[in-house]
Amino acid sequence: MVIHSSFKDFILFLYVHMSRADENYDPNEMATIKKKIRGLFEKDTDIEKKLYIAIREYNSFDRSKLTALFKASFKHFDEDHNVLKNNFYSDLNEIIAADGKVELAESNALEALKEIIELNSDKTAEWKDYL
Repeated sequence: MVIHSSFKDFILFLYVHMSRADENYDPNEMATIKKKIRGLFEKDTDIEKKLYIAIREYNSFDRSKLTALFKASFKHFDEDHNVLKNNFYSDLNEIIAADGKVELAESNALEALKEIIELNSDKTAEWKDYL
């Protein structure tokens, strides 16, 4: 199951997922996501609209299907590793720490995502360089 038209949109969805891992939308986490997506998308992209759409997608998505979505999306977008070269793992850490604390649920979500990336990629060695 793949619901995004581009890997960058999927990455934004992951950013929202990580900010939501503690069941709370924190303004500092949202500000950090906005900063990250400015570097992810072209300069003329309406980042407010992109973020709003990603939040709506996330809120309406069946959470029990997230793992399947993540696995399928990483496999589908396998050729787009260049996006991950931009410190993807550090970006996720920065997002979850933006509210001044890292909850256990956030740490667990990050570890689960890292496992999915490593298990689902044929190029695990390449990806580990960026995580």
